[in-house]
Amino acid sequence: MSDRSTPAPTDIATEGLMREALGLAEQAIGLCDPNPRVGCVIVAADDGAVIGRGHTREAGGAHAEVMALRDAAARGASVRGATVFVTLEPCSHHGRTPPCADALVAAGVGRVVMAMRDPNPLVAGQGAARLAAAGIEVAAGPFAGEARELNIGFVSRMERGRPWLRMKAAISLDGRSALDNGASQWITGEVARGDGHAWRKRAGALLTGVGTVLEDDPRLDVRLVRTARQPLRVIVDSRLQTPETARILEPPGPVLLYAAADDTDRRLALQARGVEIVRLPSPTAKVDLKAMLADLGARGINELHVEAGEKLNASFLREGLVDELLLYVAPRLLGRGRGLAALGPFERLEQGLGFRFVDVTPIGGDLRLRLRPG
Repeated sequence: MSDRSTPAPTDIATEGLMREALGLAEQAIGLCDPNPRVGCVIVAADDGAVIGRGHTREAGGAHAEVMALRDAAARGASVRGATVFVTLEPCSHHGRTPPCADALVAAGVGRVVMAMRDPNPLVAGQGAARLAAAGIEVAAGPFAGEARELNIGFVSRMERGRPWLRMKAAISLDGRSALDNGASQWITGEVARGDGHAWRKRAGALLTGVGTVLEDDPRLDVRLVRTARQPLRVIVDSRLQTPETARILEPPGPVLLYAAADDTDRRLALQARGVEIVRLPSPTAKVDLKAMLADLGARGINELHVEAGEKLNASFLREGLVDELLLYVAPRLLGRGRGLAALGPFERLEQGLGFRFVDVTPIGGDLRLRLRPG
């Protein structure tokens, strides 16, 4: 948070209003990418009643603060001297829309309580400074951790230049993601599958490998939960093996394919289906995964949701590119089969990759585990 901000009193009212702002920010999931998910609540200066609410709209649309100001205007309420609770520092730069800090200054609000500083180098404290320079009190609000988690991908892209990589898999109790013959539908139940689509909705892009395309022919879209937009679909296909008839190439939404080799006939055939192809070869003649993540970051992808096979999963894990595991564990044993990732074989236990649990939640008859590198 900027040096110009002071801690806000963590009273029940402040916490309640910031929780409401966070709830509004969650409504921007699946809507506002590549912009961060932001919620805003405005309370009147005289009696503290809520007079405006808003959240970030689609890219190019109004930000949360402007939506809340519009809501107050529609109610006929004055925001002069009002307190603004917002989950992210108001922006101070001209992007697709004018700066929110300027809108708050022009509106004459008296105080802004923000959950976290904006990691965007174009803001990074300048929004708070602009407000303070106009005589508006700026305070650091509660729930900075929650606000950061809600925008973990945006923070990753701003600070590291690459998306937050979340690897999802459905596995059995003995760690199998498929049988020896490749059969994997369905290891987990319907409720878990719906929950998985809710996590797909969060992502700016959904990624799989050509092996999964050839074996499972997935659509890799969001269809079990409502969404305002479909994420970009990404295929890692070093040798351009993706069939022109693959379901992943069908609407809705665009498809981006990363390759290492080039085959003119195959490339032209896939491009005729609307596929964008980017060659990023590594020294091993496979796709350079680090370069791919940098390219996705440059394209504005905040969260990358990976649903791939054990070989590609292992490559991401070996290169230390996985930020989070999202595992759905079914209460069944499958015996021999394919695992989550084709790692090893290791000779010592300490060679294994360590993770820490972030969340363990029953989902229908299955168990959802979220883990991050330890």
